[in-house]
Amino acid sequence: LQKELLKYKQEARNLQGIKDALQQRLIQQDASVLQLKQELLRANMDKEELHNQNVDLQRKVEERNRLLAEYKKELGQKDRHLQQHQTKLDEILRQLSEASCQQVDLERKVGHKEALLAHCVKREAEE
Repeated sequence: LQKELLKYKQEARNLQGIKDALQQRLIQQDASVLQLKQELLRANMDKEELHNQNVDLQRKVEERNRLLAEYKKELGQKDRHLQQHQTKLDEILRQLSEASCQQVDLERKVGHKEALLAHCVKREAEE
């Protein structure tokens, strides 16, 4: 019985050692699980923050695209106005050129008639 008792005590000590080792391992695993949960929580928070930043950046891009479209529209309108003004300017320059030619022609005719008149006056004075 003594031998059996010693055998069972030895077995109980071995089982207690195994139990202690398993409890230690369980504590380490619990700590690892807790650490992983904390890392997961941080990762989820980072993911959420990145998502919010992404949403904010998309909103800003959409706003800038809207402004860009408005600026392009305004630029197109200004280009059309500029083209209209350029056409009007070209027409006015053409008319001015024609008027200048007519003025030169009229000045030449007036000069010719003045010369004729002076010649006639001179002839009359001689007569």
